[in-house]
Amino acid sequence: MTNLPPDPPSSPRSPLGFDEFIAILVALGAIGAILLWSIGRRDRGFDWVGIPGLLTPSPSPTVTPTLAPTPPAATATPILPLPPAAPTTPSPEALVPAPTQPQPFAGIVPVPAPVPQATPTPTPEQLQPIAFVDVPENYWARPFIDALSARGIVSGFAGDYFRPDEPVTRAEFAAILQAAFDQPPGSGEQAIAFTDVPADFWGVPAIGSAIRSGFMRGYPGNIFRPQQQIPRAQVLVALASGLNLPTPQNPNQTLGVFGDANQIPNWAVEQVAAATDAGLVVNYPETNVLEPNRNATRAEVTASIYQALVRAGRLEPIQSQYVVQQQQ
Repeated sequence: MTNLPPDPPSSPRSPLGFDEFIAILVALGAIGAILLWSIGRRDRGFDWVGIPGLLTPSPSPTVTPTLAPTPPAATATPILPLPPAAPTTPSPEALVPAPTQPQPFAGIVPVPAPVPQATPTPTPEQLQPIAFVDVPENYWARPFIDALSARGIVSGFAGDYFRPDEPVTRAEFAAILQAAFDQPPGSGEQAIAFTDVPADFWGVPAIGSAIRSGFMRGYPGNIFRPQQQIPRAQVLVALASGLNLPTPQNPNQTLGVFGDANQIPNWAVEQVAAATDAGLVVNYPETNVLEPNRNATRAEVTASIYQALVRAGRLEPIQSQYVVQQQQ
């Protein structure tokens, strides 16, 4: 039998030495101390200050610690302490607003509200009358026509014609009154149901305004006769009625300035006398001839309405030799 060499013995396991056991315990104790210390300071955030071997704690009034040597600047950068974490939940005092004056939203500059400016009344020099081709410079009613056309009270026809010598219908006269005295249409036109004024007639608003303001009236039988040409006496009666002019104490004496005063209808005597006394009568070419029953022309109506506006304090007088002056 061949003798074989014996198997090599296994490496003997060295038992844990007492010094190594003590080192492990010390290491575990240090780790536990660090964990306990970190948990105790979590409200202020994790801080490396005080950990042995990293940074030396700040000096206190009673203990003067030994500062660790500062490493060279070329090889290491010192670790600075982190600032305490800001609280995420505001304190109760922060939730109560301070008693201060209200401030505008950041970035918005308050702009004062604009103060409405009054529209100035245009002066006579700023008003531009319509240059009617059939109203010459020396036409007797040119100053009255220019003044009212510049204010939009009277207008002309196509081609800048005024047709000053044409007659005026009652509906047209009502429209001029509405424009002259700023009478709003209102809501009562439907209540004025003249049998000869259709609901779709162009002059319904103006007729309603003239009736309500007291300038005009209808005829018996609930008719208005809108297309009837208006006589001169009716123009003066309408203006005297709308302006509430007082009747002179002696109307016949006032009407004595007219050589044809006896042609004035009886129903119109007092109002025509009142219009004459107030300076509303404009006669061309002779001031002492009234012709009360003749149809009024567009020029004559314009002149008398201008004088009515003067009487109402709306316009300044125009120097004209054709305005009838009351005898002194």
